[in-house]
Amino acid sequence: MKNVRIIITAFIIVSGLSSFTAKNYDSREEKRNHIPKSNKGYEVGDEATDFKLKNIDGKMVSLSDYTSAKGFIVIFTCNHCPYAKKYEDRIIELDKKYKSLGYPVIAINPNDPNAQPEDGYPQMIERAKQKGFTFPYLVDEGQKIYPQYGATKTPHVFILQKEKGKNIVKYIGAIDNNYDNPNDVSEHYAQDALDALIKGESVKVTKTVAIGCTVKTKK
Repeated sequence: MKNVRIIITAFIIVSGLSSFTAKNYDSREEKRNHIPKSNKGYEVGDEATDFKLKNIDGKMVSLSDYTSAKGFIVIFTCNHCPYAKKYEDRIIELDKKYKSLGYPVIAINPNDPNAQPEDGYPQMIERAKQKGFTFPYLVDEGQKIYPQYGATKTPHVFILQKEKGKNIVKYIGAIDNNYDNPNDVSEHYAQDALDALIKGESVKVTKTVAIGCTVKTKK
């Protein structure tokens, strides 16, 4: 009986130490990799931290560079994904319409080029030139920013609004409800959210399911 108690006590101590070590490791990983504790990224109402990423022109871009902006249309997208390609013209339209109203598009490529060579930096420059992008097209080197946001697809939209110096998430999800044909769209999620914010109204639909390709990470 005594031996059983000793064995049980030893098991509890070892389990406790293992748990403590695992928690400390997880905490270090979150801090080192800037991973949100929930691993789910931002929710509507959260403050989105700024970033500094390289644009296709070689310059570094941050949200803080846009001193007169009222908010941002942050879109995680890429070169190769057929869904992303379908939405390119609509993303350009969003930028042209809402940039002058204080909400510019900031596009970010979250994919690792080693996992998907078509999404490399030179290919980004070429794609932006071909399509005539009117907005920054940034590369998430080291893939540190997309996990913060919780982006899982390309494209994946995060609409932010400046409030007292903070960038507050107001909408997360898809651009609209028909990736294949813009003429068949019946719900313009991103536009409706932006129109509401510009009018000073609450966004009615704050979250939808993003439809697209998964973010490509290093294996």
